[in-house]
Amino acid sequence: MAINKISIIGLGALGIMYADFFTGRMPQGCVSIIADENRIRKYKETGIFSNEKKCSFYYEKPDENSIPADLLIVAVKNYGLEQAMETMVPFVSSNTIIISTLNGVTSEEILAERFGKEKVLLCTAQGMDAVKQGNRLTYKHLGYLSIGTEDGSSGRQLEETAEFFDKMQFPYKIVSDMKRQLWNKLMLNVGVNQVTTVYQTTYGGVQKYGEPRQMMIEAMNETACVAAAYGINLSEQDVDDWLKLVDGLNPEGMPSMRQDVLAQRKTEVEQFAGTIIRYGKKKNIDTPVNRILYDRITVIENNYGREA
Repeated sequence: MAINKISIIGLGALGIMYADFFTGRMPQGCVSIIADENRIRKYKETGIFSNEKKCSFYYEKPDENSIPADLLIVAVKNYGLEQAMETMVPFVSSNTIIISTLNGVTSEEILAERFGKEKVLLCTAQGMDAVKQGNRLTYKHLGYLSIGTEDGSSGRQLEETAEFFDKMQFPYKIVSDMKRQLWNKLMLNVGVNQVTTVYQTTYGGVQKYGEPRQMMIEAMNETACVAAAYGINLSEQDVDDWLKLVDGLNPEGMPSMRQDVLAQRKTEVEQFAGTIIRYGKKKNIDTPVNRILYDRITVIENNYGREA
Protein backbone atom coordinates (compact mmCIF):
# COMPACT_ATOMS: atom_id res chain seq x y z
CA MET A 1 0.00 0.00 0.00
CA ALA A 2 1.18 3.51 -0.75
CA ILE A 3 1.09 6.19 1.94
CA ASN A 4 -1.60 8.67 0.92
CA LYS A 5 -2.70 10.01 4.30
CA ILE A 6 -0.40 11.13 7.08
CA SER A 7 -1.58 12.15 10.54
CA ILE A 8 0.42 13.85 13.28
CA ILE A 9 -0.42 14.02 16.97
CA GLY A 10 1.36 16.68 18.99
CA LEU A 11 2.13 20.24 17.92
CA GLY A 12 5.34 20.85 19.77
CA ALA A 13 8.44 21.89 17.84
CA LEU A 14 8.74 18.66 15.85
CA GLY A 15 5.02 18.27 15.26
CA ILE A 16 4.73 21.76 13.79
CA MET A 17 7.88 21.34 11.73
CA TYR A 18 6.82 18.04 10.16
CA ALA A 19 3.19 19.08 9.72
CA ASP A 20 4.26 22.22 7.90
CA PHE A 21 6.68 20.28 5.71
CA PHE A 22 4.18 17.65 4.57
CA THR A 23 1.20 20.01 4.31
CA GLY A 24 3.12 22.02 1.73
CA ARG A 25 3.78 18.93 -0.37
CA MET A 26 0.56 16.91 -0.26
CA PRO A 27 -3.00 17.52 -1.48
CA GLN A 28 -5.34 19.35 0.87
CA GLY A 29 -6.72 17.10 3.60
CA CYS A 30 -4.04 14.43 3.18
CA VAL A 31 -2.14 15.73 6.20
CA SER A 32 -4.11 16.00 9.42
CA ILE A 33 -3.41 17.07 12.98
CA ILE A 34 -5.12 14.75 15.46
CA ALA A 35 -6.40 16.38 18.63
CA ASP A 36 -9.44 16.58 20.88
CA GLU A 37 -12.06 19.28 20.37
CA ASN A 38 -10.74 21.65 23.05
CA ARG A 39 -7.18 21.50 21.76
CA ILE A 40 -8.31 22.05 18.18
CA ARG A 41 -10.28 25.12 19.28
CA LYS A 42 -7.17 26.49 20.99
CA TYR A 43 -5.00 25.87 17.92
CA LYS A 44 -7.47 27.68 15.70
CA GLU A 45 -7.95 30.61 18.07
CA THR A 46 -4.27 31.32 18.67
CA GLY A 47 -2.93 30.17 15.31
CA ILE A 48 0.26 28.20 14.75
CA PHE A 49 3.28 29.88 13.15
CA SER A 50 6.35 28.33 11.54
CA ASN A 51 9.20 30.71 10.70
CA GLU A 52 6.77 33.64 10.95
CA LYS A 53 4.30 32.04 8.50
CA LYS A 54 0.82 31.18 9.78
CA CYS A 55 0.20 27.47 9.23
CA SER A 56 -2.97 26.26 7.53
CA PHE A 57 -3.36 22.88 9.16
CA TYR A 58 -6.25 20.44 8.74
CA TYR A 59 -7.49 19.19 12.12
CA GLU A 60 -9.30 15.95 12.95
CA LYS A 61 -10.91 14.96 16.22
CA PRO A 62 -11.48 11.30 17.11
CA ASP A 63 -15.00 10.04 16.43
CA GLU A 64 -16.85 7.29 14.59
CA ASN A 65 -16.16 8.99 11.25
CA SER A 66 -12.39 9.17 11.71
CA ILE A 67 -10.39 7.92 8.73
CA PRO A 68 -7.30 5.87 9.71
CA ALA A 69 -3.90 7.18 8.71
CA ASP A 70 -1.44 5.33 6.50
CA LEU A 71 1.42 6.92 8.45
CA LEU A 72 0.94 8.30 11.95
CA ILE A 73 3.70 10.39 13.53
CA VAL A 74 3.58 10.64 17.31
CA ALA A 75 5.23 13.93 18.31
CA VAL A 76 3.95 14.55 21.84
CA LYS A 77 6.14 14.68 24.93
CA ASN A 78 6.67 11.41 26.78
CA TYR A 79 4.39 12.42 29.64
CA GLY A 80 1.58 12.93 27.12
CA LEU A 81 1.91 9.56 25.43
CA GLU A 82 -0.84 7.73 27.33
CA GLN A 83 -3.43 10.39 26.54
CA ALA A 84 -2.20 10.58 22.94
CA MET A 85 -2.71 6.85 22.46
CA GLU A 86 -6.34 7.15 23.53
CA THR A 87 -6.87 9.93 21.00
CA MET A 88 -5.10 7.93 18.28
CA VAL A 89 -7.26 4.82 18.47
CA PRO A 90 -9.78 5.68 15.68
CA PHE A 91 -6.91 6.67 13.36
CA VAL A 92 -5.07 3.34 13.58
CA SER A 93 -6.00 0.45 11.28
CA SER A 94 -4.30 -2.86 10.54
CA ASN A 95 -2.24 -1.13 7.84
CA THR A 96 -1.23 2.00 9.77
CA ILE A 97 2.50 2.62 10.23
CA ILE A 98 3.42 4.40 13.47
CA ILE A 99 6.57 6.45 14.02
CA SER A 100 7.46 8.01 17.37
CA THR A 101 9.75 11.05 17.54
CA LEU A 102 9.73 10.97 21.35
CA ASN A 103 13.01 11.11 23.21
CA GLY A 104 14.18 8.11 25.21
CA VAL A 105 14.09 4.37 24.63
CA THR A 106 10.61 3.38 25.83
CA SER A 107 7.94 5.00 23.62
CA GLU A 108 8.14 2.42 20.83
CA GLU A 109 7.66 -0.42 23.33
CA ILE A 110 4.62 1.32 24.82
CA LEU A 111 3.11 1.98 21.38
CA ALA A 112 3.81 -1.58 20.25
CA GLU A 113 2.11 -3.00 23.33
CA ARG A 114 -0.99 -0.92 22.62
CA PHE A 115 -1.24 -1.12 18.83
CA GLY A 116 0.88 -4.10 17.80
CA LYS A 117 4.60 -4.47 17.30
CA GLU A 118 4.21 -4.90 13.54
CA LYS A 119 2.89 -1.33 13.18
CA VAL A 120 5.73 0.49 14.94
CA LEU A 121 9.03 1.53 13.36
CA LEU A 122 11.90 2.54 15.61
CA CYS A 123 12.86 6.17 15.08
CA THR A 124 15.05 9.00 16.30
CA ALA A 125 14.87 12.66 15.26
CA GLN A 126 18.25 14.30 14.82
CA GLY A 127 19.99 17.37 13.48
CA MET A 128 17.16 19.89 13.84
CA ASP A 129 17.51 23.29 15.50
CA ALA A 130 13.84 24.00 16.20
CA VAL A 131 12.90 26.48 18.93
CA LYS A 132 9.25 26.85 19.99
CA GLN A 133 8.02 29.82 21.99
CA GLY A 134 4.31 29.74 22.66
CA ASN A 135 2.59 29.08 19.34
CA ARG A 136 5.59 30.12 17.23
CA LEU A 137 8.29 27.85 15.84
CA THR A 138 11.56 28.96 14.31
CA TYR A 139 14.16 26.72 12.72
CA LYS A 140 16.81 26.66 10.02
CA HIS A 141 17.56 22.95 9.85
CA LEU A 142 14.86 20.29 9.49
CA GLY A 143 17.30 17.58 10.48
CA TYR A 144 16.42 14.00 9.60
CA LEU A 145 14.73 10.88 10.95
CA SER A 146 16.63 7.67 11.49
CA ILE A 147 14.25 4.75 11.02
CA GLY A 148 14.49 0.98 11.16
CA THR A 149 13.16 -2.21 12.69
CA GLU A 150 14.05 -3.84 15.99
CA ASP A 151 15.88 -6.74 14.34
CA GLY A 152 17.37 -4.75 11.46
CA SER A 153 15.24 -6.44 8.81
CA SER A 154 13.25 -4.77 6.08
CA GLY A 155 9.53 -5.22 5.51
CA ARG A 156 6.40 -3.53 4.23
CA GLN A 157 6.32 -0.79 6.86
CA LEU A 158 9.92 0.27 6.38
CA GLU A 159 9.82 0.02 2.60
CA GLU A 160 6.61 2.03 2.28
CA THR A 161 7.86 4.71 4.66
CA ALA A 162 11.15 5.03 2.78
CA GLU A 163 9.31 5.23 -0.54
CA PHE A 164 7.03 7.94 0.83
CA PHE A 165 9.92 9.96 2.28
CA ASP A 166 11.76 9.70 -1.04
CA LYS A 167 8.69 10.97 -2.88
CA MET A 168 8.33 13.88 -0.44
CA GLN A 169 12.09 14.56 -0.47
CA PHE A 170 12.03 14.28 3.29
CA PRO A 171 15.46 13.66 4.88
CA TYR A 172 15.87 10.26 6.53
CA LYS A 173 18.30 7.40 7.07
CA ILE A 174 17.62 3.69 7.38
CA VAL A 175 19.62 2.34 10.31
CA SER A 176 20.16 -1.39 10.78
CA ASP A 177 20.78 -1.23 14.54
CA MET A 178 18.07 1.12 15.74
CA LYS A 179 18.14 -0.08 19.36
CA ARG A 180 21.71 1.16 19.59
CA GLN A 181 20.69 4.35 17.80
CA LEU A 182 17.97 5.01 20.39
CA TRP A 183 20.40 4.54 23.27
CA ASN A 184 23.03 6.65 21.56
CA LYS A 185 20.58 9.53 21.15
CA LEU A 186 19.49 9.06 24.76
CA MET A 187 23.14 9.40 25.81
CA LEU A 188 23.31 12.83 24.16
CA ASN A 189 20.05 13.99 25.75
CA VAL A 190 21.05 12.74 29.19
CA GLY A 191 24.17 14.87 28.94
CA VAL A 192 23.44 18.11 27.12
CA ASN A 193 19.74 18.57 27.92
CA GLN A 194 20.04 17.98 31.63
CA VAL A 195 23.32 19.78 32.26
CA THR A 196 22.35 22.97 30.42
CA THR A 197 19.12 22.89 32.43
CA VAL A 198 20.80 22.45 35.81
CA TYR A 199 23.44 25.10 35.11
CA GLN A 200 20.91 27.43 33.45
CA THR A 201 23.09 27.87 30.41
CA THR A 202 23.12 27.65 26.63
CA TYR A 203 25.21 25.34 24.45
CA GLY A 204 28.03 27.81 25.01
CA GLY A 205 28.15 26.79 28.67
CA VAL A 206 29.13 23.22 27.83
CA GLN A 207 31.35 24.02 24.86
CA LYS A 208 34.17 25.26 27.06
CA TYR A 209 36.18 23.39 29.67
CA GLY A 210 34.62 23.57 33.11
CA GLU A 211 32.26 21.90 35.57
CA PRO A 212 29.19 21.81 33.28
CA ARG A 213 31.12 20.16 30.43
CA GLN A 214 32.68 17.63 32.79
CA MET A 215 29.30 16.73 34.28
CA MET A 216 27.86 16.34 30.77
CA ILE A 217 30.63 13.87 29.89
CA GLU A 218 30.19 11.95 33.15
CA ALA A 219 26.42 11.69 32.62
CA MET A 220 26.98 10.36 29.10
CA ASN A 221 29.54 7.84 30.37
CA GLU A 222 27.04 6.58 32.95
CA THR A 223 24.53 6.08 30.15
CA ALA A 224 27.08 4.06 28.16
CA CYS A 225 27.78 1.91 31.22
CA VAL A 226 24.08 1.15 31.76
CA ALA A 227 23.52 0.51 28.05
CA ALA A 228 26.37 -2.04 28.04
CA ALA A 229 24.57 -4.04 30.71
CA TYR A 230 21.68 -4.41 28.25
CA GLY A 231 23.87 -5.47 25.34
CA ILE A 232 24.14 -2.02 23.74
CA ASN A 233 27.71 -1.03 22.92
CA LEU A 234 28.30 2.72 23.18
CA SER A 235 31.96 3.63 22.87
CA GLU A 236 34.22 6.53 23.82
CA GLN A 237 34.13 7.42 20.14
CA ASP A 238 30.35 7.88 20.38
CA VAL A 239 30.85 10.30 23.27
CA ASP A 240 33.55 12.16 21.32
CA ASP A 241 31.28 12.37 18.27
CA TRP A 242 28.50 13.95 20.35
CA LEU A 243 30.96 16.40 21.90
CA LYS A 244 32.06 17.48 18.44
CA LEU A 245 28.42 17.94 17.45
CA VAL A 246 27.66 20.02 20.55
CA ASP A 247 30.79 22.09 20.01
CA GLY A 248 29.56 22.97 16.52
CA LEU A 249 26.15 24.24 17.65
CA ASN A 250 25.19 27.89 18.00
CA PRO A 251 26.61 28.92 21.41
CA GLU A 252 23.47 30.99 22.03
CA GLY A 253 21.15 28.07 21.29
CA MET A 254 19.72 25.66 23.84
CA PRO A 255 18.19 22.16 23.87
CA SER A 256 14.55 21.33 24.44
CA MET A 257 14.69 20.70 28.20
CA ARG A 258 16.25 24.09 28.85
CA GLN A 259 13.51 25.66 26.70
CA ASP A 260 10.88 23.74 28.70
CA VAL A 261 12.19 25.07 32.00
CA LEU A 262 12.31 28.66 30.77
CA ALA A 263 8.65 28.28 29.75
CA GLN A 264 7.92 26.47 33.05
CA ARG A 265 6.73 23.35 31.25
CA LYS A 266 7.05 19.81 32.57
CA THR A 267 10.42 18.35 31.57
CA GLU A 268 11.46 14.91 30.33
CA VAL A 269 13.73 14.20 33.29
CA GLU A 270 11.90 10.89 33.87
CA GLN A 271 12.82 9.79 30.34
CA PHE A 272 16.44 10.93 30.69
CA ALA A 273 17.97 10.60 34.18
CA GLY A 274 14.96 8.61 35.38
CA THR A 275 15.52 5.95 32.72
CA ILE A 276 19.24 5.65 33.49
CA ILE A 277 18.59 5.39 37.22
CA ARG A 278 15.86 2.75 36.82
CA TYR A 279 17.70 0.66 34.25
CA GLY A 280 20.92 0.92 36.24
CA LYS A 281 19.22 -0.23 39.43
CA LYS A 282 17.96 -3.38 37.70
CA LYS A 283 21.57 -4.30 36.88
CA ASN A 284 23.04 -3.08 40.21
CA ILE A 285 24.83 -0.19 38.50
CA ASP A 286 25.18 3.02 40.49
CA THR A 287 24.39 6.23 38.60
CA PRO A 288 25.33 9.09 40.97
CA VAL A 289 25.64 11.82 38.34
CA ASN A 290 22.20 11.14 36.93
CA ARG A 291 20.75 11.02 40.44
CA ILE A 292 22.15 14.50 41.08
CA LEU A 293 20.73 15.77 37.79
CA TYR A 294 17.37 14.13 38.48
CA ASP A 295 17.12 15.68 41.94
CA ARG A 296 18.14 19.16 40.80
CA ILE A 297 15.77 19.23 37.83
CA THR A 298 12.93 17.97 40.01
CA VAL A 299 13.57 20.86 42.42
CA ILE A 300 13.53 23.31 39.50
CA GLU A 301 10.15 21.98 38.37
CA ASN A 302 8.74 22.06 41.89
CA ASN A 303 9.70 25.72 42.18
CA TYR A 304 7.80 26.85 39.07
CA GLY A 305 5.77 29.95 39.79
CA ARG A 306 7.64 30.84 42.98
CA GLU A 307 9.74 33.91 43.51
CA ALA A 308 13.46 33.38 43.04
